[in-house]
Formats: sequence, structure tokens, C-alpha cells
Amino acid sequence: MSLHQDAARVLTEWPAPDAAQERLRRLYGDHLAAYPDGMWKACGDGHITASALVIDPDRDQVLLTLHRKLRMWLQMGGHCEPDDTTLAGAALREATEESGIAGLTLLPGGPVRLDRHQTPCAWHLDVQYAAVAPRGAVAAISDESLDLRWFGYDEVADVADESVRHLVTRTRVLL
Repeated sequence: MSLHQDAARVLTEWPAPDAAQERLRRLYGDHLAAYPDGMWKACGDGHITASALVIDPDRDQVLLTLHRKLRMWLQMGGHCEPDDTTLAGAALREATEESGIAGLTLLPGGPVRLDRHQTPCAWHLDVQYAAVAPRGAVAAISDESLDLRWFGYDEVADVADESVRHLVTRTRVLL
């Protein structure tokens, strides 16, 4: 199964939690149906991306990255790569690379939510997961980050945009 096929399957099977998320789920499915290259950065009309919100083992805090290019506090994530075989695997790879934490475990049940946003390269149709860090994990700043920091849930609203706030809220419902 190709990454494109896996993404289409994940989006078909994912139970959207509300009407707005259902509209995005359908939009993402339509995008994949219309664009065979819809998983890749080269697709100028937008592309599927994968991200993961990293949660501490006690489930009291989230790790955010101060994105080097966007200069915003975000969850870990980004473009799918040719070696990715699943959307979940792409999210886990991105979270591991950008957090420096090995042994992350995705929350069961698939994506947490979807978020469509404009970036300098194109529309990102982001499929957002959540991952729990192992006990004793130490984060390490990657080349894509200016900083990494753990934030309590109540602190996220002061530093992050609406997309991250919604991701944190939805993740907490699933914990």
C-alpha cells in the first residue's frame, strides 16, 4: 500500500468528532482523489502533512517547538517523505526528529484532528496525531527549531495559535 493509499484509508475510516472536522475530512479525501501527488510538497495546490503533539508521560504538559521559519510555537510535524509508508509513521517520524525524543508512542485511535492552513509553500492539509513521551525522555532542539519547551495545558493559550489550542483541547478529551 502506498502512502497516498494509506492516507486515503485513514481519512475514510477516521470518525470526525464534529461537523467542521467532517467537512475537512471530506476536503482532504477530495484532495487525494484529485491529486495523485497530493501527499508531496511538490503539489502546489496543497499537500497532506503529518504532525504530532508530544505529551509528557504524566500527561500534564505538552512539548512545543518554536519553529525556526515561522517563529511560532507549534506541535512537531511537517512534510511527508518518500520513505514514509504510513501517515501515522510520518507523524511519528516528524515528532521524533523535531523533539529529539526516541520511543514516542502515538495515542491509539488514529488522528486527533485535522487542520488546514496556508504556509509559505502551499496549503497544508495537516493530519494531527498525539504522542506520549517515555518516562525520562530528554528533548533536543533540531535544526528546524529555535527552542523546545514543555508547557502546561493552561499555558498553551498564551503562546500558541488557534490550531495548536484546538489540538491540545481535543487531545485532552482523548486522554
